[in-house]
Amino acid sequence: MKGFIFTEFLDLVEDKFGLEMVDKIITQSKLESGGIYTSIGTYDFSEMLRLISNLSSNTDIPIDDLLLVYSKHLFVVLLRSHPHLIEHYKDPMEFLASVENHIHVEVQKIYPDAELPTFEMLERREDKMTMIYKSDRALYMLGKGLMQETFELFKVDGSIEVEKLNEAGTEVKFTIERH
Repeated sequence: MKGFIFTEFLDLVEDKFGLEMVDKIITQSKLESGGIYTSIGTYDFSEMLRLISNLSSNTDIPIDDLLLVYSKHLFVVLLRSHPHLIEHYKDPMEFLASVENHIHVEVQKIYPDAELPTFEMLERREDKMTMIYKSDRALYMLGKGLMQETFELFKVDGSIEVEKLNEAGTEVKFTIERH
């Protein structure tokens, strides 16, 4: 997993819960990296799992809720760093439909060793689409949050339903509607 995902997560934890919480979850997580990340480095995903699990335990906030909060933070960072990825889209449905074949292609150019989820389009209409998310990392709630932020960016009302297709959450069906 790319280092900037870790650095931004820890920045968010510091902002929301303080530096003491950052130190606490790093210590509790017993990380191979020691909790020292560079934005361009690549680190084992298990470290992120341990960090977010320990944050959840210490705050009594469910992991899914933490991922939704993190998605808001991450969306702003990604938009600020890579505005060209979204600037020629006119609405959230058009943007979300392009994630697999445009956005992720561009992300791979910027971060060649990034391990991205896949999104398979099952149905696409003007105001509704259905996609299948697949990722060994099961961060579908982060994906949902990024989708919600896309609707907010375009100032469009929408809804995103999540249906886990397996218990682990490595395959999820997203039903996305514009209202």
